[in-house]
Amino acid sequence: MAGAMASSSRKRMAVSGLPSDCWELVISKLLNDIDIDNVEERKHYLETLSLVSKQLLSITNTFVYSFKLINPSSSLPISRIFNRFPNLTSLDLSTYRGRADLNALISRIPPPSFSRLTSLNLSNNPIIPTLGLRSIILKNNNNTSNSLTSLICSNIASLKFTDITFIADSFPFLQHLDISFPGGREGISDDHHPEEDKDYNNALNLLAQKLSQLRSIHLSANFYVKDSWFLQLCINCAFLQEVVVSQCPFITHDNPYFIHSLTSLKRLTCIDLSFSCITNLLLKSIARARLPLTKLVLQGCYNYTYYGIHCLLSKCPSLQHLDLQGANFLNNKLFNKLCLFLAGLVSINVSGCQGLGNSSFFALLSNCPLLAEIRMESTNIGIGPPPPVVDLAVYPQLKSLHLACNTYLQDEQVSTFGFMFPSMQLIDLSFCKRISDQCIATLLKRCRKIRHLKLACFPQFKVFSINFEVCGLEVLNLSHSRIDDKELYEISKICPRLLQLDLEHCYDVTEKGVRLAVENCTRLKEINLQYCHKVSTDIVSWMIFSRPSLRKITAPPHFRLRDCDRKLLSERCLIL
Repeated sequence: MAGAMASSSRKRMAVSGLPSDCWELVISKLLNDIDIDNVEERKHYLETLSLVSKQLLSITNTFVYSFKLINPSSSLPISRIFNRFPNLTSLDLSTYRGRADLNALISRIPPPSFSRLTSLNLSNNPIIPTLGLRSIILKNNNNTSNSLTSLICSNIASLKFTDITFIADSFPFLQHLDISFPGGREGISDDHHPEEDKDYNNALNLLAQKLSQLRSIHLSANFYVKDSWFLQLCINCAFLQEVVVSQCPFITHDNPYFIHSLTSLKRLTCIDLSFSCITNLLLKSIARARLPLTKLVLQGCYNYTYYGIHCLLSKCPSLQHLDLQGANFLNNKLFNKLCLFLAGLVSINVSGCQGLGNSSFFALLSNCPLLAEIRMESTNIGIGPPPPVVDLAVYPQLKSLHLACNTYLQDEQVSTFGFMFPSMQLIDLSFCKRISDQCIATLLKRCRKIRHLKLACFPQFKVFSINFEVCGLEVLNLSHSRIDDKELYEISKICPRLLQLDLEHCYDVTEKGVRLAVENCTRLKEINLQYCHKVSTDIVSWMIFSRPSLRKITAPPHFRLRDCDRKLLSERCLIL
């Protein structure tokens, strides 16, 4: 990889005497040794190296492959970004809040640079910038569109049928397309015109015909998606592996057309039917088709029963990710039977299943040896006898544990996590009101790899009695807690590596405490001060200039960005 990025034009010698090619090899080896899932750690290494010299800054820029644009300076052309990062393959404009028109912004991207992009995220914008995209394609003799394989256009305020037609005509090699949740479309109004239905149908038909290389498609909350079109999509896009069709009111999930369409996709590995009315007939049909499913999402689904999910899971030996959130028919006895089919599971979400308790939690651990993430929020963990301490095993593969809103969970059980999950990186104990601060301190001492800690609404909060040298927390959520300035200051001293700090609804925190915390946390990128009524709004500008690493600030109440400050502040940081 480093050899491919080496350039004969970069042979200048560093202060140490090493040429750029050698530095590329060194940096490449360093990045390969970093946990591939720890994106922030990778960014931190690159940022640190870039401060050494201009030469290392230039070299580290070649290792940046994705860029998220927030508020570009009007004095910094977007072309400069691509010149600085010559190997960009992914551009994210989902949080772009600049004053420049999106079409104008896109049109200023150098066509050769755009032609190297494989992924483009335009989500959360008012429109799809078809004019800007078309201008780049024309400038590059229609070759620009050949490399783009992923286009994400979720939550576009005005998604027109002409936009869908443009996507179908312009990006024939797309493998991933997301046009979910078109904004402003709460439902089809009474005054909609049949002619408009026809236009959208024609556009969707063209999409199904031309994007034959699609591997995944997200269509959630699209009101023009119907059973007949979905059948055509499945026939024409034989390579589909992932289908997300939640909250599509005109898709009837027990309709023979839909069932046949879905089960005909013999390469299908992911199905997401969230918040849909599904039946046991659909689940049985999927089971009979023996699709190579690795991911099944039925979050918030209703009208199916244990019989249907039992039939499906018993025929899915390759399943790795399972989401049954809100399956209220489950209890410990039934769930423990399902666990026998889940030996290959990597992550599971059974939040909101209030019939599940200690028995279900330990059944998961004993039957799923590969499990890395458990979500059991708003269940009844804490009810029922845990295994004897002598029978507790070690589960080094488990990394994330989401147990928020388990009101029966107590210190006795949480204290065992330190022995059971030595590799745990994330734990969420928000709204678990029977857990003490001493228990949390003990857990952090035993689980040295914890980086993400959520303790929203933590009762009787006191400073952790823990040595800062062993505390590697990077994300800390203390929202809705009774923390004050003194405790916040102490936490910032023992957690100097924080990247994200959430203090929403912390009514006892003042400007003084926030200032001290921001000064101590030199790597801080995000801070949430929403509803912190004792924090002055003047602190926003101070934080931006005092902590250049900040990229996102959720401001305290009554903050208003003055016109005279808007350009300067918003170009440095996203302010909400």
